[in-house]
Amino acid sequence: MMKHSVKFTAIKSTGIAALLSLSTLAYAAPGIDLVANETPVNTPKSPEAVAKIPANFKFVEPGTLTVALAVLGSAPPFGLYARDNKTVIGSEADIARLVADGLGLKLKVVPASWEDWPLGVTSGKYDAAIYNITVTKDRKTKFDFATYRQDTLGFYVKSDSKITSMTSAPDIAGKRIIVGSGTNQEAVLLAWDKENQAKGLPALKPQYVTDDAAATLAIQSGRADATFGPNVTGAYKALLTGKTKLVGTVPGGWPKTANIAVTLKKGNGLVDAVQASLNSAIASGAYIKVLDRWGESVEKIDHSEINPPGLGD
Repeated sequence: MMKHSVKFTAIKSTGIAALLSLSTLAYAAPGIDLVANETPVNTPKSPEAVAKIPANFKFVEPGTLTVALAVLGSAPPFGLYARDNKTVIGSEADIARLVADGLGLKLKVVPASWEDWPLGVTSGKYDAAIYNITVTKDRKTKFDFATYRQDTLGFYVKSDSKITSMTSAPDIAGKRIIVGSGTNQEAVLLAWDKENQAKGLPALKPQYVTDDAAATLAIQSGRADATFGPNVTGAYKALLTGKTKLVGTVPGGWPKTANIAVTLKKGNGLVDAVQASLNSAIASGAYIKVLDRWGESVEKIDHSEINPPGLGD
C-alpha cells in the first residue's frame, strides 16, 4: 500500500458499527452479499507448498499461520467484522485462509494497525502481514514478498453516465474528477493534464473532497464526472450499491505496474512456501472465487511472484 491507498488508523466504536451495518445492505446488493461472504472459502492442502516450509521453521504458534490483517480503520473489502462483531471477514482474511490451507496450517488473524505490521513481522510477532501492501524497492530490503493481486487505480462514474472509457490523458480533458490531494492518483492526473494542455486540450478540473460521503454526493448529483482512486475500494462500492461503474484502470505505480503481496520477514525462507500455496489456490479456483466475491477480480494475477520489480526499481 502506497500513498494512493486507503490510510488505516484506529477507529472508534461508531466506526466499527458503521462497518457492521454494511451487512444489512448485502441483501439488496447486486454483486456482493456480505452475509454469504461470512462463509469461508477453502482450498486443498498443497504437498508442494508444505515441502517448501523450511526445516525446523518456528511459526509464532506451532501448526498455525499468524497473520496481521487490516481491520481497525480499514475500508471494505479489505477487512471488516462479521455480524457477530468478532469474526474477521474480508478479502485479506480470505487470502490469508487460502495461504494457511495450502500450507496445511490453522489460521490466526490478528487485527493490526498499519504502523504495527512492519515491526511485528520483523520481530516475529506475526508470521506474515496481508494488508494491501505494495511491493517497493525499499521494502524489499527488509521483507520478502509473494504477490497475490495487482495494484491498480480506477476511474468510477455514475452508473448512468455517458462516459464509457477513461484510460489515458485525452479522456480526462475538461473533466471534473474527484481525487485525493497529495496522492499517487493526483500525480497521474496532473501529469496527464500537463500533457493535454500542451496539446491545447481543455484543462482538468480536479475536485478535492473531505470524505467518501461528499464524493458520493458529488458524483450522484452530477457535480463531478468521476472519481479516481484505489480500484479495489471503488469496485467494492460499485458492486455493493450499483450506483457507480468502472470506466478505466491505471497501474498503481503508473507508468509502471505495481503488485500487492503477502509480506514476510526477509530471508527466513517462508516466502517460497507461501508462493507455492498461492499458486495452488489459483490452480484450484479458490483464489478467483475469493476475488470475485469481493469485487477484486479486475486485479487478478495468473501466478504469484516472489520479490518482483516494485515501485522505485
